[in-house]
Amino acid sequence: MMRRLQSIIALVFLFLGIISCSNKDLISITGEIHNPGNVKVVAFYEGDRKLDSVFLSDQNKFKFERQATQPRLLTIQIGKNKYPIILSPGEKVTFSSDLQNNPEEYSVQGSELSTALKGFAPIKQRKDFLEDSIQSAFLKQIADKSESEIESMRAEYLSKYRETMGFYTKEAKSYADSQPNLAGFYAMSTLDPEVAETELIAYADKIKDDFVDNRTVIQFKEEVNKLRKLAIGQPAPEFEGYTPNNKAVKLSDYKGKYTLVDFWASWCMPCRKENPNLVRTYNTYKDKNFTILGVSLDNNPGPWMRAIEDDKLPWTNISDLKAWSSDLIIDYRIKAIPASVLIDPNGNILAKNLRGAELDEYLQKLLK
Repeated sequence: MMRRLQSIIALVFLFLGIISCSNKDLISITGEIHNPGNVKVVAFYEGDRKLDSVFLSDQNKFKFERQATQPRLLTIQIGKNKYPIILSPGEKVTFSSDLQNNPEEYSVQGSELSTALKGFAPIKQRKDFLEDSIQSAFLKQIADKSESEIESMRAEYLSKYRETMGFYTKEAKSYADSQPNLAGFYAMSTLDPEVAETELIAYADKIKDDFVDNRTVIQFKEEVNKLRKLAIGQPAPEFEGYTPNNKAVKLSDYKGKYTLVDFWASWCMPCRKENPNLVRTYNTYKDKNFTILGVSLDNNPGPWMRAIEDDKLPWTNISDLKAWSSDLIIDYRIKAIPASVLIDPNGNILAKNLRGAELDEYLQKLLK
């Protein structure tokens, strides 16, 4: 009997030990949502990947837990509201928010990193508000305007956007400098690569040996490494395509000239509307060591050749007629067209995605 009792006790302690160990490898959070309205589900994301979702209880409470051996940077999404948190194994974290009275405010306890991250929330909220305001004002301004007026206003919009994002970039970087942890990483991960390319590359270099097992950070470093290859000042990746007459043309054939590589397609209406501006730009600067190389994402030679003729494009145009599967765009990470890269006579990247008045202003200063 005594031996049997000892065995039972040993099993109990073993079971408790397993529970204790597993708690150390568990991230969890419990929460309560006041005035949720029609919201019934709380979702959890890691980057863009949805990890899980849980239903609110009758008391508007929820609990989320998952096995993990390291801190995880997550986003809680409740309705349209998103809240960044950092959960570390073994922490007992509680969360609450009021979706009706003040959905932007929230409470998080039990996680020092999440508390630190909450200090960045007002900065990002202000950035989101200004970004939405600038975009809304632009959309109202261009209503019933001509293409030329819209293009002029677009340059002003881009200038305001970059100025705002430039200010936000400085604040995010300052915050990240004060938080050498996942909270600081989150701030940097919200930056726009079109505006903060230099800052993102420098930060990725700074944390190259940190957070080596964190999925989100690993993805961030991979994306920045791709961005690095297309950074201002880097050699433009080589490519080769064929003209409508089946003549092979390489990007390196254009060394010695300022070359605007224009990614477009016959079926892309914004591209076709931009073509008259490019023709004017080409005619203005073609005698100042400037040219254009068109790279088409068409997959049918007929429409492509007709578009070149109809739009009266005097520069060389190439394609491999593979559309979005084209080898010509892989290294340039083209996700939407029109898109462009301006390359200097040495084959290095000078600028990206300049259009209309913005492109003309840039070339005026460059080729004066």
